[in-house]
Amino acid sequence: MNKYRQILLKYWGFTKFRELQEEIILSVDKDGKDALGLLPTGGGKSIIFQVPALANDGMCLVITPLIALMKDQVENLRARKIKAAAIYSGLSRHEIDIILNNCTYNAYKFLYVSPERLSTELFLARLPDMKVNLVAIDEAHCISQWGYDFRPAYLQIAEIRKYLPNIPVLALTATATKNVVDDIQDKLEFKKKNVFRKSFERKNLIYVVREVEDKMRYLLKIVTRVNGSGIVYVRNRKKTKETAAFLQKNKISADYYHAGIDNKLKDYKQDSWKQGKTRVIVATNAFGMGIDKADVRFVVHLDLPDSLEAYYQEAGRGGRDGKISYAVLLYHQSDATKVKQRMNNNFPERDFIYRVYEALGNYYQIPVGSAKGRMFDFRISDFASKFKLPILQTYSALKLIENEGYLSLSEEFHSLSKINFIVQQQDLYKFQVSNKKFDPFIKMLLRTYAGVFTNYINIDEEYLARKSRVKTELIYEYLQRLDQLKVIKYIPQRKLPFILYSEERLEEKNLRISRENYELRKENYESRINSVLNYASTQNKCRSQILLEYFDEKNSTRCGQCDVCRRRNELELSKYEFDLILENIKPQLKEQEISLEDLIGSCKFLESKLLKVISWLTENEKIILTEENKYKWK
Repeated sequence: MNKYRQILLKYWGFTKFRELQEEIILSVDKDGKDALGLLPTGGGKSIIFQVPALANDGMCLVITPLIALMKDQVENLRARKIKAAAIYSGLSRHEIDIILNNCTYNAYKFLYVSPERLSTELFLARLPDMKVNLVAIDEAHCISQWGYDFRPAYLQIAEIRKYLPNIPVLALTATATKNVVDDIQDKLEFKKKNVFRKSFERKNLIYVVREVEDKMRYLLKIVTRVNGSGIVYVRNRKKTKETAAFLQKNKISADYYHAGIDNKLKDYKQDSWKQGKTRVIVATNAFGMGIDKADVRFVVHLDLPDSLEAYYQEAGRGGRDGKISYAVLLYHQSDATKVKQRMNNNFPERDFIYRVYEALGNYYQIPVGSAKGRMFDFRISDFASKFKLPILQTYSALKLIENEGYLSLSEEFHSLSKINFIVQQQDLYKFQVSNKKFDPFIKMLLRTYAGVFTNYINIDEEYLARKSRVKTELIYEYLQRLDQLKVIKYIPQRKLPFILYSEERLEEKNLRISRENYELRKENYESRINSVLNYASTQNKCRSQILLEYFDEKNSTRCGQCDVCRRRNELELSKYEFDLILENIKPQLKEQEISLEDLIGSCKFLESKLLKVISWLTENEKIILTEENKYKWK
């Protein structure tokens, strides 16, 4: 057993790798090459960088944009007794300073970093002193402006290569088209192109599109007929509650989930669903990243997603145990109008973007030429209300300004309270002797939490209050007082997104929104939306083939089980027979108009079977009948 498999067995309990995992590990670690791995959702991407990092001295630097996923992976590693830490927007400078200090002393095997933190002076000053053995980039499609989730901060990643000249870069993503694959490697300055691609085909996933008037009624039909647990995706937070309530009213065990829920409640909802106590979770696209449940039997989309990449990822959360699962998209003609409206919300007029930027500076009373590197708590509802701005277009305007590198808008998250003792232990003892009022409280903190002298440690004020049988308000009071006396650093919990000014505030006339980040991205978004509409509205092409061709798998075969293929199957022809007849008559129909009699005469198939194929092709508008009563390929 080689060293990689020994690590896999020791920490994860597996005796062998999944498809492509070991090949990518060998390419990066043994051969020292940069590599891009394309593995579908649930393909085990994290193990690909975690195993080689553990096989070598030093630390793996992991870059990912998702704070929730970052925290989840750090907790999972620590549960396996592997030392890991994370740096992201929202941590104080002192917290970051301590983590980076520990990195220079090889205290961690993994450091997770949000892309926004990479280019800060504090991080770059410490990076040369860190012993980095691998740079791993998760959600690597975010680096490409042709990708469905472009993050401008990702463009700064290549800059750190000059600090780590001989360290391989491993980029990973679940979804990428050919343009995005090339763009990722260019933007990350791969020395040589090196792509490992697993087929995107999911043979156990049955894709179904249903055009229905009453989506809720049809959803109930699915949930009633298909056994097992499921996910229902909707577009907004309000709809998660409404849909879950509808299912509950119909005696279905259901709950809702979105990004605005308190972290403790999120954990409770997730765990309840993962353990099977809740059967159906109704969620926005905030649900799913890092949540691995193998036995999901159906994933239903009540609304059209923004891209086939997003749809493939979300639908792909079904059937990870290899058993049959259903990916159902409920569609109505009116959805096309709603999707087009998203274009206006996502790409507001340039004048509106300038207006939002100017209003933001006034909101925080920032003088022109200042605020670079400063971070502010941000409530978009309060901001939009104060300046009478439509909230969806305001959010999009801020994201477009972010794309130009002027500021960063962090995702909403809930941070727990933290403490760090900033006095030496002998000085703390002196303080306790001369301040007997605080002595029992300090002793309780030291007994309850380990590592408080070297790191910021999460604490729970309510737990401390129950443990000491006092009111929570008194715990807050003691912590704040110890902070004022410079015994500890105390950071109370909070739940807010942040605005970080990456550059100083400009005069409105100097703000630049480039063609690349506006017109070209708008065209790209429209193209992706049209791909979704085509997938939803087509009645004559295998759903799996449409998805696979979108991801550049051109020679795929029909799945034989999606709703389109099943309609073909009703012809009582095997897939092989249908395709054989089609291959024979298609070239003729493309070349010339031909009568039914001549078509029958030119083919060596049973007339009854040939007529079934012609009938199906006509009904599905693949061939048309001319006024001269002849057939031709459309």
